Order: sequence, then C-alpha cells, then structure tokens
Amino acid sequence: MSEEKNDRYLSNSLVRGLEILKMFNGDMPTLSLSEIANKLNVSRTTPYRILFTLQSLGYIRQDELSKRYELTPKVLELGFTYLNTMPFLDLARPYLEDLRDETGLSTHIGILEGNEVTYIARVPGKGVTTVNVTVGSRLPAHATALGKVLLAFQKEETLTKMFTGKELKSYTGKTKTQLLALEKELKEIKEKGYSTSNEEFENGIFSVAAPILNRQGHITAAINIVAPVSVCTGDFIEETVIPALLKRSEQLSSFSGY
Repeated sequence: MSEEKNDRYLSNSLVRGLEILKMFNGDMPTLSLSEIANKLNVSRTTPYRILFTLQSLGYIRQDELSKRYELTPKVLELGFTYLNTMPFLDLARPYLEDLRDETGLSTHIGILEGNEVTYIARVPGKGVTTVNVTVGSRLPAHATALGKVLLAFQKEETLTKMFTGKELKSYTGKTKTQLLALEKELKEIKEKGYSTSNEEFENGIFSVAAPILNRQGHITAAINIVAPVSVCTGDFIEETVIPALLKRSEQLSSFSGY
C-alpha cells in the first residue's frame, strides 16, 4: 500500500494529541494553549478540543490560576504497559550483571511458590565468589535470604495459612525453627527493607536479599547476592553490598510500576 493511501487512514486528532504529550519535558513542564497552538502551527481552536479530551482522560491537567497545562502521572501507564509486554527477566538481567560487576558476587532473582523460593534468574560471581545455585532450584523460604524477604512482604493471614501446624526444618545450627522467632525476624526485615541469611541454609554461605515490588506495592520477586562467608566482611557488606543491592531493588521495582 502506498504512503498516500496509508495517509488516508491517519487520525489527525490522534497524531496531534501524541505530539502535544511529547511537547512537555524537563525544560517545558507546563505549556499554555497559545504555546501549544504555536508549536503545532494551528489556531487555538484545534488544540483546545484535543487538550479537553486529554484532560478528561486524565493524562493532563490545567492549573486553575495560570491556565497552563501539565502532564499527570497517568502518562506513565503508557510506558508501564509497554514494559509489561516485555519479559521481566530480559529487563532484569542487566541489573543482575551490574550488581555482580559492582560486588563481584553471584546474583539471583527468585519468586515464592508455596513455602519455597524458586530461582528464576542467575548471574554467577567472579572467581572464588561463585556460588552454584541453578535456575529452577527450589529452596526453603524460611532458611534463605530470598525466601525470608519474600515472606516478609506477605499478608499475615497468608503466612498463618502457610506455616500453622507445620514444622520448620533445620538445615544448619543457625536455621530458625521456631515460628515466633521467624515471625519476629520477618517484621524486622519488612521495616529495614532487606534480609540476610548467615549460614542458615548451608554452612559457609552468606546472602542478602531485597524485594521487587509492583505498582500496588505487592512483592512479586526478590533479588539477592550470595557468597562464601570468607569474603563477606562487615564493612564490605554494609558499605558496598547492601547499598548496591537496594539500588537495583528500587530500579526493578520502578520498572514494575512501584
């Protein structure tokens, strides 16, 4: 089909509406009706109808005093809709790699399935810091950093249903096997925004994890680092690992709409 025939099917109103949305930027966060008309090289009547429509749909608003228009947060939904059509792991992998490069440690993403955490992505660490947890592995949530942060952001009734009448299995001498002790730790994890597991599932292994939240503030996954305890000194964890982990947690939560 030729371009002339294609042009017959274009909606000029839609084209101009999108052009108007793209006019707003950091240098021009607000625009008047006259400014918009001049940029479109049309009379004020043409953009007025489009602006009225965009305002009715909630994508822009007009200040009652200055009469200037500005975008609303609803325009973000257009970007989030696009991002949601992309596989989450495609978006997440560069952040896992950056986290690995910054810390030198193995990085993972996991999701909660029942009372276990399933590992869905992995970037191995460098040299001796590599910890072999393969994609698809299912580990006990109560004994792992990923699992505990996933549990910490669940509703109380969900946790009650998950653990009432069930025994918390011990994997090392540091595994929490008392439900009250686990519940206390989960509350602390939610308050500080990350969890740790210091040889609770496997002797000699240390891990830190942080949540990935969606638009509603619900946890959908978690990101962590894992390393031998021999390389996890207090200063390194506090000054390098945790800030780097929380940064990627926030970035991935932002992509999820949080």
